[in-house]
Amino acid sequence: MVARPHWGKVHTSETPETATPSALKCRTWRILHLQILTIIWMIVEAGVSLGTAWRSHSTALFAFGGDSLIELLSAAVVLCRFRFDLNEARAARIAGVLLFMLAGLVALNSMVNFLGYREAQRSLIGIGILLAAAIVMPWLARQKRQLVAITSSAALKADAAQSALCAYMAWIALAGLLVNAICGITWADPVAALALIPLILREGWIAVRSSKLGCDCCA
Repeated sequence: MVARPHWGKVHTSETPETATPSALKCRTWRILHLQILTIIWMIVEAGVSLGTAWRSHSTALFAFGGDSLIELLSAAVVLCRFRFDLNEARAARIAGVLLFMLAGLVALNSMVNFLGYREAQRSLIGIGILLAAAIVMPWLARQKRQLVAITSSAALKADAAQSALCAYMAWIALAGLLVNAICGITWADPVAALALIPLILREGWIAVRSSKLGCDCCA
């Protein structure tokens, strides 16, 4: 009996070397569609997060929105990798540097909030976008990991890891905003932002390190 292909399932018995040209083309289109969906979502996520962070002085939302911009770049790089057969080493280095800069800005903004120069305000819109990200990003990460198993793409693997990390960051930032909104504890917001810094630095280090390593995606 011949197994019928299914969009939501991946048959890991086939490898990029043994797959037929039609199967490879189908997988490429799946990756392209998934990355386009990721880019659309990251534009919405970054725009709403950063816009709301500006109005509510939320450092946690600023950190999350800044990371969303970096993930937007990552998704665009993977899209170019499979659409135009480009390498992503230089973009990975740029993304890593931007993440390190973002960590510094988050730390600075958090200190400003702690010193009382700015006080984070309650933001229902911010809570909404973080809750949506906490649901959407794990699903995107699962879809990408399924495709990694059959494409052996280091670029896609890194992008899947960033999508998963985005979900963790969303929950941490959400905790800070909820404590501020429910209990009126304004310092919970910058505390949540500071908790995101190690994750941002780790993501930046991985991006810079991957740009220096030879891999199939950089050939």
